[in-house]
Amino acid sequence: MAGRIEDYALIGDMQTAALVCRDGTVDWLCLPRFDSHAIFAGLLGTEEHGFWRLGPAHAADAKPPTAARRGYRGDSLILESEWDTPRGTVRVTDFMPPRDGAPQLIRIVEGVTGRVPMRSALRMRFSYGRVVPWVHKHEGRTVAVAGPDSVWFDTEAETYGKALTTYADFTVAPGDRIAFTISWQPSHKQPPPLPEPETSLEATEDFWREWVEHCTYHGPYREAVIRSLITLKALTYAPTGGIVAAPTTSLPEDIGGVRNWDYRYTWLRDAAITLSSLLRTGYREEARAWREWLLRAVAGDPENLQIMYGIAGERELGEAELDWLPGYEKSAPVRVGNGAAHQLQLDVYGEVTEALHLGHMTGLARNDYASLLQLKLIRYLEDHWQEPDEGIWEVRGPRRHFVHSKVMAWVAVDRTIKLIESGDADGPLERWKELRDDIHRDVCEKGYDKERNTFTQSYGSQELDASLLLIPQMGFLPPDDKRVIGTIEAIQRELSTPDGFILRYPTEGDREGVDGLPGDEGAFLACSFWMADDLAMIGRVDEARKLFEKLLSLRNDLGLLAEEWDPRLKRQVGNFPQAFSHVPLIDTALRLTASGAYGG
Repeated sequence: MAGRIEDYALIGDMQTAALVCRDGTVDWLCLPRFDSHAIFAGLLGTEEHGFWRLGPAHAADAKPPTAARRGYRGDSLILESEWDTPRGTVRVTDFMPPRDGAPQLIRIVEGVTGRVPMRSALRMRFSYGRVVPWVHKHEGRTVAVAGPDSVWFDTEAETYGKALTTYADFTVAPGDRIAFTISWQPSHKQPPPLPEPETSLEATEDFWREWVEHCTYHGPYREAVIRSLITLKALTYAPTGGIVAAPTTSLPEDIGGVRNWDYRYTWLRDAAITLSSLLRTGYREEARAWREWLLRAVAGDPENLQIMYGIAGERELGEAELDWLPGYEKSAPVRVGNGAAHQLQLDVYGEVTEALHLGHMTGLARNDYASLLQLKLIRYLEDHWQEPDEGIWEVRGPRRHFVHSKVMAWVAVDRTIKLIESGDADGPLERWKELRDDIHRDVCEKGYDKERNTFTQSYGSQELDASLLLIPQMGFLPPDDKRVIGTIEAIQRELSTPDGFILRYPTEGDREGVDGLPGDEGAFLACSFWMADDLAMIGRVDEARKLFEKLLSLRNDLGLLAEEWDPRLKRQVGNFPQAFSHVPLIDTALRLTASGAYGG
């Protein structure tokens, strides 16, 4: 059985990523890209679906021991785990070197004290656990082949095969260092080069040290901000600049339920807000790369903007169910692809325009096509902003006039007006000023409940929605507007969990809710950070700081967050780690630092 979601560590090479459990098991790894088929899919099934465990030897009928200590080496993505056993202490270092060629996962076992018996158990299963590869020796190396894929396993330790698994049993004493490496290569090509684990370890540490040095944030929450920035960097597909929402699929929002989605794609919304955080902390190169990715992804057809694309800009992300996988803690179905790709979500136009605007304001080198794209997006919105859509939360129910979507349409027009006024673009300025006023008036008349003094989820509804917390942050209304304060207080009353975290919107348990799905979900962490932001903006800074620090306490021991927090089970749920959680963490830290609202 897979560990709790928060029991996992992330390692990656900025092209794919692996999740490593506290007991030394790699339960998730897709090769060669984030969105490739998994060779270890035990996270969504059982050990029969692929895993790689490396740790102290234990009895066959006993549970693998968990590490007594673990942490990243400094400000890096190099994981170090230590076990204390009756025979001594051992350390395992796990990492994936940033690559030019074959992707590699390297694991180095180091004896610390005593003599510790160790075991490596490697069970590769291609195509999300469905295909057992042909495993054989080739010039002293172990290779697993199935169809277009091959994975090469290299180690100095003696290996043997048993029950379709490759084992190595060995003992380490102080000073011993034994390395294990798997490398992926297309099966029709020559073998990948022999790995150089120690050299790769040094190069990986140097890479992360140099990257972190560019961070311009030096406030009181630096540790949390740096770890979140490293996580966002790890979720960036280096060859193209695309940013995945998370490196996993189908980790449930509701344990045992059907709210299981594939997040290994680039949502324009998530990527745009990620770009914002990177720009505000000094990472212009990543921002420039994302802007170039965006221009390529939407080239030729910007009016038909998708809400998400593949990491290289692919448009077709057809959704399918993998019925041979039982799902994480029996949360089925397991889905790959994402059928929401072709939904209409008008807010995306606002997020993209806001990101382009921020790049322009922070001195990102001018790109004429980016300005042209912005103008084309507004011309589309001019004709379509009054249509209902699926909204920020990608509801699978009927389209509605979501208030957040209209607000973000206003943002798109407003930021484009500012671009024209700066002299960096030409457009019908007066006409678009009228459009901006029309959208604003429409939202305030149709999306606001005067009796309750709150904006609502959609026109004519009584429901609330945490996305309304973005109204003051986007500048749609000032923080001291009574309608803004009323909305914040209404969301606190109606969408808060007992411990003060924020739900996205009401769900209906076994009945189908506003999102067209049965079941409930946890508190949405991004929304909870938005609440902390809003509280700070309206002057309730002490309350904002307390909520923020409570949110920080939900991170696992490595500083990582999933999408949601289940207040009943007291555990993280949803895909992991989640960019949409780490970005607002950074934003709130910056806001609280600027306001001086932090503890000693």
